[in-house]
Amino acid sequence: MFSKLTKKEQSLLIFAFLALVVFVSPLFILGENAHIRVHDNLDSNLAWYRVLAESGEIAGATNAVIPQVINGNLSRNAFGTEFSLIVWLYALFPTMMAYALSQTITRFVAFIGMYLLLKKHFLKGEEWAVVNIGTALALAFTPFWPSGMLSTLGMPLALWAFLNIRNGERSWKNVLVLTLLPFYSSIVLGFFFFLSAMGIFWLSDVVRGKGWSWRFLISIVYMTFVYLLVEYRLVYSFLFDDDPNSRDEYFHARLTVGHSIRLTFKNFIFGHHHDATIHTFVILPVMLIAFYMVFRKKLWKQEKVFVVLFALNFTLSAWYAFWFYKGWLPLTERFHFLDTFNFARYHFLRPLIVYLLFALSLKILWFQGLFWKKAVPVLVAVQVLVVSLFNEEIIFQNKPTVKQFYAEEQFSDIKEFIGLPQETYRVASIGLHPAIAQYNGFFTLDTYNNFYPLSYKYQFRKIIEKELAKNKRIRIYFDEWGGRCYIFTDELGKHYMFKKHTKKRLKNLELNIEAFMDMGGRFIFSAVPIDNAAENGLKLERIFESKTSVWKIYLYKAINSQEESE
Repeated sequence: MFSKLTKKEQSLLIFAFLALVVFVSPLFILGENAHIRVHDNLDSNLAWYRVLAESGEIAGATNAVIPQVINGNLSRNAFGTEFSLIVWLYALFPTMMAYALSQTITRFVAFIGMYLLLKKHFLKGEEWAVVNIGTALALAFTPFWPSGMLSTLGMPLALWAFLNIRNGERSWKNVLVLTLLPFYSSIVLGFFFFLSAMGIFWLSDVVRGKGWSWRFLISIVYMTFVYLLVEYRLVYSFLFDDDPNSRDEYFHARLTVGHSIRLTFKNFIFGHHHDATIHTFVILPVMLIAFYMVFRKKLWKQEKVFVVLFALNFTLSAWYAFWFYKGWLPLTERFHFLDTFNFARYHFLRPLIVYLLFALSLKILWFQGLFWKKAVPVLVAVQVLVVSLFNEEIIFQNKPTVKQFYAEEQFSDIKEFIGLPQETYRVASIGLHPAIAQYNGFFTLDTYNNFYPLSYKYQFRKIIEKELAKNKRIRIYFDEWGGRCYIFTDELGKHYMFKKHTKKRLKNLELNIEAFMDMGGRFIFSAVPIDNAAENGLKLERIFESKTSVWKIYLYKAINSQEESE
C-alpha cells in the first residue's frame, strides 16, 4: 500500500503517525483520570459493555435477557452483536484501556483509509502529498462518536476498496477490507447508508451507460451479507420479535418548513455532534471559495466530481433537516418503520464527503495562482491544528473524569451500607444517570437503552405520571421517545447531572412510590435533597460523599405504610 513513496511523503507519514500517537496518548497516560464524552458514551455505552460482560450473556441466545436492567425486561439483543470487536475489548480490558485502544484503532484506520482513497482515486501525484496526508490526519482527529467505531470513519477505506473493484482491480486487499470492516462498525449507525449510496452509485453507472459492472455490484451485496451475519441479532429482532417496544412510540416529524430550512443551514454550517466534521472555520470557507472559482471560470466539466460532492453535501443537510418535517406525518402513520428507523442518518456520510471536498477544493485553489498555491499547505496545517484542539481532553476538561463520573469508591460505600446482595433489590436515580448505578453493579429500574418492551415503559410511567403531567417538555420527551427511562421531575427537567456543589433541591416531588415498590424498587439515589421525602414515602438513610466523585448521593429508602407507622 505504501510502496514507491518519496522521501517527502515518507517524512510526512511518519509525522502523521507520531501526531496520532500524541493525540491518543492522554487516554493511555491518564486512564480513569481522563476527560471523555459523557453524552451517549459515559451515560450509556461504556456502562452497557460492562453490564453485558458481567451478565455472562455476551454470547447469549437471541431470547436471553439482561437481569441487571429493568427487571430482566431488557433483551440481550439490545446490546448488539458479540461479533463486534468493541464488545470484546471491554470484556477483556479495563474500561479506559478498552476505550483508548478503540480510539486508537479507529483513528489510525480513518487516516490510512482517507490517505489511500485520496492518493489513488482523487489526487494522484507526488505534488499532492501534503494535501492527501494533511486531509487524512485532520479527518482522523475529528471527534467521532466513540461507540460508532468505524461506522463513519471507516467509510473512506471502504470507498477505496469499492472504487478499486469498480475499476477492475482484482486484489485480496479489497476483499479483506470489505470483510473486516463489519466487525468493527455498525450497519445502522453508518454503513446501511453508505452501502445504499454505493448501490445508487452502481445504478447511476448503469443508467449513464458505463456498463453493469457485476463485480462492483457483487462486492456491495457481499459486504451487506457480511453485515447481516455479524448483526444477526438485529436481523432476528427485526424479523421475528413482534412484541411492541419503546421505539414504536418514537415520533420525529414535528418541524415546520421554516424550522426545517433553518436546520438545513445549521447542519450544513456546523454539522452534527455524532459525526462532527469541524469544518466550519476552515473547510467551509475553502469549499465556498473553490465553488466560486468553478462558477466564475465555468469549470463545471473539469471539476465535475467536486460539483457533485458539493451538491450532495448540501442535499444531505437538507435531507437530515426535512426528515423531521411534519409533512411526513401521513406517511409515517401509514408506514410505521419510517418512525422506528432513523433515515435522517444519511448525514453520517458527511465526514467522508466534507473531507473529500476539502482536498478537492485545495486542488482547485492550487491552480488559481501563486498566492493560492502557497496558501494550500497553510490551510491544511490550520485545519489540522483546529481539529486537534477538539481532543476530548481539551473540549471536555470541565466535565467529570471517568473516575469521578462512575464514582466506584462512593458506590461501593453505598453497597456496603445497604448490606444486601445487589440482585435482591432494585434502585433508581434522580438527578444522575442510571448508567452510574449499573456500572457499579446495582440492579436498576431505570435505564437508557435504544429499545425495550413498551409494556415496561407504561409500567415505569406510573412512577412519574404526576411529574410528567406538570411539565409538557419532559412528558413529550418520555412519551414520544422514552429511550431515557428515567425518573424525570418537573423541577429538574431534562437534566441528569447535578454535581455535589449544586444548590438545587426538590421541594414538590410527587412520585407514585407504590408503583415503584411494586416493581421491586427499594432505594433511590438522588443527586439533590428531597425536601418532601416523607410525603413521597421516602426516608433519608444517609448522605454519601467522596473526594474521588463529583456527586453527593442522598440515599432514600422507599417505605410502605406499615413501615411508616412503625
